[in-house]
Amino acid sequence: MRSLSISATGMLAQQTNVDVISNNIANMNTTAFKRQRAEFQDLLYQQVSRPGATTSADGTRVPSGIQIGAGVRTGGVYRIVEQGALTKTDATFDLAIQGKGYFRVQLPSGETAYTRAGSFQPSDQGELVTNDGYRVQPGITVPQGAVDVVVSKTGEVQVKLADQIEMQTIGQLELATFVNEAGLEAIGSNMLLETSASGQPAVALPGEPGFGTLNQGFLEASNVNPVSEITALISAQRAYEMNSRVVKTADEMLATSSQLR
Repeated sequence: MRSLSISATGMLAQQTNVDVISNNIANMNTTAFKRQRAEFQDLLYQQVSRPGATTSADGTRVPSGIQIGAGVRTGGVYRIVEQGALTKTDATFDLAIQGKGYFRVQLPSGETAYTRAGSFQPSDQGELVTNDGYRVQPGITVPQGAVDVVVSKTGEVQVKLADQIEMQTIGQLELATFVNEAGLEAIGSNMLLETSASGQPAVALPGEPGFGTLNQGFLEASNVNPVSEITALISAQRAYEMNSRVVKTADEMLATSSQLR
């Protein structure tokens, strides 16, 4: 009774699908979160009668054959990197990327992580850091006594000191892009790591060809569409129910055959 194992793979696949959808919905309000989508592949087929097999000495061939599938499996979970809406916050150190690119962040281990969540703050030393206290690269230090901080669309950081008239440039923010953004490894806290699948980062100034620009006083919202996610959740639930119905039907068929006299 192949249908028992086939429907079991279908239930497992839909369970994974629901897990992905639930994570999307849970992060609906997470800054710069990118939704994910599960992709499925059919499993190997049992060749009962191979297509094109010879059936007689006259050279007649089987036109289609008999191939019985073994079910489904999760082929991958892809990250959808489309732009999220920009939300106005008016906070001085909130930065949103309009277009392609990631901020570079130095982790305590010395590794470089990448993020689009630009909710930064100055540390007790004046360094620009993330919510977890990780330094934004290249390092930007806001001097004491600064009464205003301005970040241009091209990433130039300027400050106005209390005893000066002219703005002073204290640093330049950069962005990194990847050939395959979906290949980045998510490690939580809105952080991503480079992998062999993502390729090496290309680093340049915001606004250069192929790189986005910065918007001060804004944050990028999640790109999760609640209506689409709920629709996908209902579809996954119905698929799970249908696979469970197949299990029930197969069990009833086995019970019927076992009662034959």
